[in-house]
Amino acid sequence: MAKRDYYEILGVGKNASADEIKKAYRQMAIKFHPDKNPGNKEAEDKFKEAAEAYEHLSDSDKKARYDRFGHQSMGGGGQSGGMNMDDIFSQFGDVFGDGHPFESFFGGSQRRGGGGGRRQKVGTNLRVKVKLTLQEIASGVEKKLKVNKQVSCNTCGGNGAKDKSSFKNCGTCGGSGQVRKVTQTFLGQMATTSTCPTCNGEGSVVTSSCGSCKGSGRMEGEEVITVNIPAGVADGMQLSMSGKGNAPERGGIPGDLIILIEEIEDPVLKRDGNNIIFDLYLNFADAALGTQVEIPTVSGKVKLKIDAGTQAGKILRLRGKGIPELNSGYHGDQLVQVNVWTPKKMSAEEKALLETLRNSENFIPKPDKNDHGFFDRMKEFFN
Repeated sequence: MAKRDYYEILGVGKNASADEIKKAYRQMAIKFHPDKNPGNKEAEDKFKEAAEAYEHLSDSDKKARYDRFGHQSMGGGGQSGGMNMDDIFSQFGDVFGDGHPFESFFGGSQRRGGGGGRRQKVGTNLRVKVKLTLQEIASGVEKKLKVNKQVSCNTCGGNGAKDKSSFKNCGTCGGSGQVRKVTQTFLGQMATTSTCPTCNGEGSVVTSSCGSCKGSGRMEGEEVITVNIPAGVADGMQLSMSGKGNAPERGGIPGDLIILIEEIEDPVLKRDGNNIIFDLYLNFADAALGTQVEIPTVSGKVKLKIDAGTQAGKILRLRGKGIPELNSGYHGDQLVQVNVWTPKKMSAEEKALLETLRNSENFIPKPDKNDHGFFDRMKEFFN
């Protein structure tokens, strides 16, 4: 099923400001919040859909890529990897500010993490740049990346403690990871919950730290990650690998690995969307008499027949020899523009031969009513 347009989801135009996007998302989040619509699967789906739209449109880089590539900017045909409730509720501090209405009225903080209301930690994302040739982009490629990152401590397993006996329940929250506060308002008593400031929502504290990681639960390390890059990606596009980023402190969910695609400019072939442009240079004799030439493509060299009397500027099409469209069976074409090369230096014999031909009737230029200008010929191919 095709994804809905992010602007349509939030009900804003493409020229909407950051404040307008935030306001639209805030209204959608309040309307479809699961605690306000208990048991309503449709409302929950719309809540997640709005959060995903806001995640991309509120980030200037992601928004620019989405405006250019649409859902393909996330790779995998528009699959962004999905957002869980932890991801969504982590947005609320930015969108609603501290003490946002979901904390007070809907108990939103209890959804951050699994049982007991404890906060589920998430590591930071990592970004790496991968350079690809046109040939790799055309066929897709597997890359092995050596990534330096924060990994879970091997000694303590990532919990930061010396041993199991080094844990004890937090005295402030009693192990729940949250503190509850009751205040008197004009509506009566109002109970609010917030993350415990002592244990940061973990529910427990460490009395004796691990000697290897000094209690952080992580250390510097490296990992060789295999990345399968699909055919048809473009310069500036980002792919995401869930759980391959930095490990968080003292356990939790690792962040993501964000892979930025950088296209290496080919010295011969030029990319134009899914099409490839190639300049073919012929000498005067080959253009006049016809010939067969071998030219490069993204999938290897091919032979191309040049008809006798081919004019400079003519564009030949090699169907399906361009770049495949991401997650589609469509392939672009290779457009070969013919250029007739004129020698700058000639021998006396060559000059004499050309002088003989100069006044020949067949060598006097005549207008060709069927010949169009270069840009008109290009339009013929794309229209």
